[in-house]
Amino acid sequence: MTSSTTKHDNGDATLRVRQVTRSFGERTVLDDVSFDVRPGVLTGFIGANGAGKTTTMRIILGVLMADAGTVEWLDAPLDATARTRFGYMPEERGLYPKMSLIDQVVFFGRLYGLSAAEARGRATSYLEQLGLGERLGDKLETLSLGNQQRVQVAAALVHAPRVLILDEPFSGLDPVAVDTMAELLREQAADGVPVLFSSHQLDLVERLCDDIVIIDQGRVLATGPAEQLRLDRAGARFLLGLDGPSEWLGDEPFVTAVTARTAGEVVVEVTSLDDDQHLLRAALARGAVRKFERVVPPLAEIYREAVR
Repeated sequence: MTSSTTKHDNGDATLRVRQVTRSFGERTVLDDVSFDVRPGVLTGFIGANGAGKTTTMRIILGVLMADAGTVEWLDAPLDATARTRFGYMPEERGLYPKMSLIDQVVFFGRLYGLSAAEARGRATSYLEQLGLGERLGDKLETLSLGNQQRVQVAAALVHAPRVLILDEPFSGLDPVAVDTMAELLREQAADGVPVLFSSHQLDLVERLCDDIVIIDQGRVLATGPAEQLRLDRAGARFLLGLDGPSEWLGDEPFVTAVTARTAGEVVVEVTSLDDDQHLLRAALARGAVRKFERVVPPLAEIYREAVR
């Protein structure tokens, strides 16, 4: 089952956060926050506890008001009507422990205007897809925290949202559940839904996300396509695998640094990316080259550099 999609709306389905500021008393928790959540891609929202992720999400959903700035979707400022078409999963679970799984997901579907039959059909389908088909009648309180997280996701998806906002959706999930959740989010993105989710699991964000937003102490430090962010911060560094010695590299005028990595492999920093062929030709002139590739930093390294 797939959701209704933003591609049927008239207007740009990009969710835009523009110059949003929010303070609590004397403390500024968001300072001129701006980023886009594009339709059809997964956007990872990363930052330490207290960085401003949850506050930003609550402002997008209208739970909190911004002191300044705007949030726009379909070429217009968000209002209460537009927000009813959003799906939201808070970090703090908003479910009812004494209700059965099926009844409470149906309940949320009905809140969004679905008929009883449509809500039950969608609720059943999502709970089965999330591996809970045999526990539809069980009370939520009998489930593990990870399984409760799955129910929360079903509740966020049941009304076929046009935009999806999830706060730590992978928290407490085992590897199989992570894969199931990831597949659901990919399905939503494939339907043209802008998907924004926060996570502390940087390896997971790197594996899943097309776009990245890094926030620290209420300020956005980096935002954009994940691969482009990695390339922008890669510099002119190359991994070179040689059968022979590498000491000669220090004599080349275009080489600025050489760092040994493993036996026979070194990371070579050159003056500019245009020097890559100079480096390769110089290496080939001295013997066999087993490996030659640009060194692109992982997301964890980009994050550490950004918040340093």
